[in-house]
Amino acid sequence: MAMNPKLLLTATALAVLSVIWAFGTTSNMLRPPAIEGSRDLLHKADTVNLTGAVGPESLAFDPNGEGPYTGVADGRILKWQGHQLGWVDFAVTSSQRKDCFHPFAPHMEHICGRPLGLRFDRKNGDLYIADAYLGLQVVGPTGGLATPLVTEVEGAVLRFTNDMDIDEHEDTIYFTDSSTVFLRRQFISSVLSADRTGRLMKYDKSTKEVSILLRGLAFANGVSLSKDQSFVLVAESTTCRIVRFWLRGPNAGKHDTFTELPGFPDNIRRNSKGEFWVALHAKTGLLIKWVIANSWSGKTLLKLPLSFKQLHHFLVGGQAHATAIKLSEEGEVLDVLEDLDGKTLRFISEVEERNGKLWIGSVLMPFIGIYNLD
Repeated sequence: MAMNPKLLLTATALAVLSVIWAFGTTSNMLRPPAIEGSRDLLHKADTVNLTGAVGPESLAFDPNGEGPYTGVADGRILKWQGHQLGWVDFAVTSSQRKDCFHPFAPHMEHICGRPLGLRFDRKNGDLYIADAYLGLQVVGPTGGLATPLVTEVEGAVLRFTNDMDIDEHEDTIYFTDSSTVFLRRQFISSVLSADRTGRLMKYDKSTKEVSILLRGLAFANGVSLSKDQSFVLVAESTTCRIVRFWLRGPNAGKHDTFTELPGFPDNIRRNSKGEFWVALHAKTGLLIKWVIANSWSGKTLLKLPLSFKQLHHFLVGGQAHATAIKLSEEGEVLDVLEDLDGKTLRFISEVEERNGKLWIGSVLMPFIGIYNLD
């Protein structure tokens, strides 16, 4: 006799719930599998603490090589001036700063702003900012209050602007919004419900027009142009893959899967050789893969009385960790660096390679990591 669908749903939800509550002993189905060829070295990274701040999601160096600059959870963009001077305030994306004094207050993000992806225009030193709530913005080389460039598309306000890259030859910016339904602070709901309203878009700096290149993405996230600007990559976090959109050549206007990954990709950053570093928020185990593939189960989980911490524990496999993957220009895995037990780094969001070092950010850590490649 077949089980009633509602009973099956309930039984599945309870089974998953029992796994989530097993904080002491993580289920093998929940725990992410090992990655072949991975090197457990990121625990050796140095850290630079943030003062009264958390969540350095993206890192950028200005045309003079100064920085890094990073956006944090209270809406500020900070600049690192070395160990003696430390961090200083550089810019903000919202003028409504009166109540923006808590290092981590998700319920205030829509007021204070939440800067995510950062990119400098090398020609003039302007810093472009993807603010999750306040859209695509720009601030001059001296900082201050940023100016909004794109706050709505097709008559609807952007709800989750995420990352970008700049084509300085064409004066265009490629940027993502992760969802037209969910806000940044609802990112777990976006993943578990298998929301597919993410987009990759192009902003023309001269005409100020926005065109949509890709729709229907499952949590559109990091963006990176290829070295020759023939294609742009966009991370599709929920499906654990990176999509390639061709800008030039015989496939211009078409897209394909650049690579599939063993976890949730966040930002993508190209190094001087044209290779790509991808930060994984977390690897994925068998159970979370099944839940994402069967969106009804994720939606059922969201209806249960579970906290953000419990749902996040489930998503990341019950173990804090860090994973950075280097890809070739063809999407082949060249290197995998990890902090398997999250001893130093965890839940990383970006890996920026510069002068023999990896500068590493995270949406949750109160510091940045610096790993020496030599």
